[in-house]
Amino acid sequence: MESDTRAKKITSRTWVILAALAITGQIAWAVENTWFNSFVYETITPDPRPVAWMVAASAVVATLTTIIMGTLSDRTRSKWGRRKPYILVGYVFWGLMTAVFPMTALIKNMSLAVVMVVLVDCLMTFFGSMANDAAFNAWTADIAPSGNRGRVEGVLSLSLFIAQLISIVAAGLFIDRAGYFAFFYILGGIVMVVGLLAGRAINEKPAPPLPGEPKPFWQEMKETFDLRTIMANKSLFLLLTSAMLLGIGFQVAFPYMLIYINHTIGVSKSEYALIGGAVIVGSAILAVPMGILADKLSKKLILAIAIIATCLGCFFFSMVHSVVLLALAGLLWQAGNMTASIASTAWLKDLLPEQSRGRFLGVRMIFWVLLPMLIGPGIGSTLIRTFGTPALLEGKEGFLAVPLIFQVGTALGLLALLPLAFLKPQKLFG
Repeated sequence: MESDTRAKKITSRTWVILAALAITGQIAWAVENTWFNSFVYETITPDPRPVAWMVAASAVVATLTTIIMGTLSDRTRSKWGRRKPYILVGYVFWGLMTAVFPMTALIKNMSLAVVMVVLVDCLMTFFGSMANDAAFNAWTADIAPSGNRGRVEGVLSLSLFIAQLISIVAAGLFIDRAGYFAFFYILGGIVMVVGLLAGRAINEKPAPPLPGEPKPFWQEMKETFDLRTIMANKSLFLLLTSAMLLGIGFQVAFPYMLIYINHTIGVSKSEYALIGGAVIVGSAILAVPMGILADKLSKKLILAIAIIATCLGCFFFSMVHSVVLLALAGLLWQAGNMTASIASTAWLKDLLPEQSRGRFLGVRMIFWVLLPMLIGPGIGSTLIRTFGTPALLEGKEGFLAVPLIFQVGTALGLLALLPLAFLKPQKLFG
């Protein structure tokens, strides 16, 4: 845990930079998690397997990138600071790869198109993970004191709210009218410009020299997964296991949610934008104050409540079909998930070893991203192909998503309560 919990003043300039990078990065991730999947389903093939492959491959890349680049940023001692170089370069190329992504649909051979869509998504994920998951997240931990991390995470989640509002509501309406290509070109340009301007504006002082002789890079990487390291950070790994189980349940259904709404229920992209907008606004109104409350009460209590809420919302989502009821179920699902993310991330940053934040944020990706995205979408794809209705989309054979994916996701998500039960309540200033 961080030893220095003294209050650090975050300047207005830093808040603006933080918000700009957070909003832009979250827009890019939200689009990758939803519209990338819909794009593949509608323009390349309605077979759910390529979506599962794309999600799994990008999860592997995200995890390895965050571990390696996070460790490199911990060890970097440049005149620009530890995190700034990775944020600046990563955001620019992240935007470039986002703009390149839709060009995969121009490939006539479907098998080659599937390979290329996975490859481009992985390249985009590499730069995004380097910039956001590794460097940006470590930077936010560097500048925030322990007692205010719930507040900082709440503000970051407000940025997430704004980003999701844009990426779902504006994207749905825009794609219905102008198509995927224009949307991805514009989004990629925005990520590049904001990353260039905000990244250059970061005023990060050079980090102090590493204490003693630094260990060889790969030895440090190996020690990350040593049993002694795990036991020395038992609370951290229990929290990560809980997040992993909730993430697996979430990923069983979420990659196919937009496909389910559009093609199984028959809700248009514009109608989905209205549902999504209502859900996001409501989620932020509920989740951000809960993140602040987690600082004052108990992150463990808030996290347990959030897990139960998000699982109930996921289950109810499978039982309803009207726009209004979908919005209400989606609100419970997403508000609970957002609250769980705020509480667990704030708690996680309290538990990170101070000199190895970037490296352990990479370890977080194994539990937060890699395993959920490897296991969850594969389960969802199998359920859809086994129980879904065969369908043709523009002459291509595929399957309609089935409500069962939400019900199985609910059951798996509730398992997250088990490791949480072994965690001691977090001490605010302990």
